[in-house]
Parts: sequence; structure tokens; C-alpha cells
Amino acid sequence: MIYQHIRNLFFVIVGSALMSFGLVYFNMENSLADGGFTGVTLILFYAFNLNPAISNLVLNIPLFFIGWKLLGRTTFIYTIVGTVAVSVFLDLFQRFQLVYIPLHDDLTLAALFAGAFIGVGLGLVFRYGGTTGGVDIIAKLCLRYFGWSIGRTMFVFDACVIATSLLYINYREVMYTLVLVFIAARVIDFIQEGAYSAKAAFIISEQIPDISEAILREMGRGATSLKGTGSFTGSEKDVLYCVVARNELARFKNLVQRIDPHAFVTISNVTDVSGEGFTLDENKQPLHL
Repeated sequence: MIYQHIRNLFFVIVGSALMSFGLVYFNMENSLADGGFTGVTLILFYAFNLNPAISNLVLNIPLFFIGWKLLGRTTFIYTIVGTVAVSVFLDLFQRFQLVYIPLHDDLTLAALFAGAFIGVGLGLVFRYGGTTGGVDIIAKLCLRYFGWSIGRTMFVFDACVIATSLLYINYREVMYTLVLVFIAARVIDFIQEGAYSAKAAFIISEQIPDISEAILREMGRGATSLKGTGSFTGSEKDVLYCVVARNELARFKNLVQRIDPHAFVTISNVTDVSGEGFTLDENKQPLHL
């Protein structure tokens, strides 16, 4: 458990650093806004030249004491670490210019880079159990006391923040902000859902034992045989469930087709897979961190 907490905190800090890098070198350098509390800190920067590193802490610390019971002890600690890390890195990246990336004449690239860095950063923070405070806590409070869904609260808050940004930056930068928010959201989903995406298949066939044996022998993949009942005939059916990597799908389909051309097969996306063959080897040892 200690190793797990150290690993999680490490990635929360790395994610906070990536997010801060994107905010300083792409958002602030190109007058782009953002959603959430990050967007509020940028508005305060553009309007009053307040350092986002300071305003981030000032805005979030009161919320920690309001919403700590909603987060749980571990998430609360991770959230404190993540929020403080964001402020620390925001300050460092403003004080010491590590790189110079002139994108003032190409806001499309600026928005793409901002979305990518913020998305990867927040995705890592979320994936390893943390948050960066702000609207996440507000959304949970609204869910508890007003019954508003988390998604609804976050959407309304983000829309209000981005709309308010029009008072301090022009519509051109706001439109590019929408691009970076969209990119960041997609990247966050990808990071959270995991790199071990795969395909899951359900097979209904009269030759389930042969198909299962072939999958194990030829592909080195396991499968689980289930019992089902046909709703039309009322007869029992054997159903095989198997998960394969995306690059194995064509081979898998050809294998099933070869053994039973009349097999009923459904295939769906699996966004996160853990276990032997994906994250563990045959000796149950981790393949990756």
C-alpha cells in the first residue's frame, strides 16, 4: 500500500506539472482561457494581473474545508497535493522560462498544444486518484444538496467561466478556447480509460469447445464459457466470452469463422483491461507500472 500511495502521488505531481506547463506556455502566452477554476484564475490574471499560482490556492483552500468529507481521506490528501503542486509549478514556470514556443500567429497549434498538455496532466491526476479541487468539489456539493448531476454542474460552471472570459479576451481567443477544452476533455477520457483498450466478444455457437480450444492454442488467449437460454426457443445455449487486443481482432474473427461459419458473434469496445495477458504475465507479475 505504501508503494501504491507513493506511485499515485508521483503521477499526481507529474500530471500537475504537465497541466501547469500547458497553462503557462500555451494559455497564458497566447491569451487563451479555460473552463473550471483554472479558467477563473486566468480571468483574474488577464483582468487584474493576479498570479494564477496564488489565486489557485486562494480559491481552492476554502473549498477543501467545505468538501473534505465528500472526497474521503485518501482523495482529500491527493487533492491537496495536486492543488499545491499546480500552484508551485505555475509559479516556477512563470519565473523560469524553460522553453520559448512562439505560437502567437498560429492559435490553432496553441489550442491543440494547450488541450494536449492540460488533458494529459488532468488525466494522470484523475487516473491516480486525485483532483485539482475547484469545480469537482462544487459539483459534488450540488449533487448532495440540490440533486444536480455532476456533469450538469460542471457544464454550467465551465460555460459561465468561458462566457465571462469574453469581457477580457476577444471572441477569437474564446473560440480557440472551446477547441482546447474539447481536446483536453477527449485526452482526459483517453488517459482515464487506460492504454489497455481492447475488444470483447460474445460468441454463441454449437462448437464452443472447439472455438475455445483454438483461441487458447492459436492466440494464447483465455475465454470463459457461460450458460444462456434462447428467448425464442427456450433451449440452453453455450456462450463464450473473450477479450482480445485490438490488433488481434481480425485474426480472432477469422478463427471463429473457420470453425463455425454460422456462429453468432458480437464485438464491443473495452476501454480498460487489467489481468493476465494485458497487465500481468503468465506468472501474475506486472507487465507495466
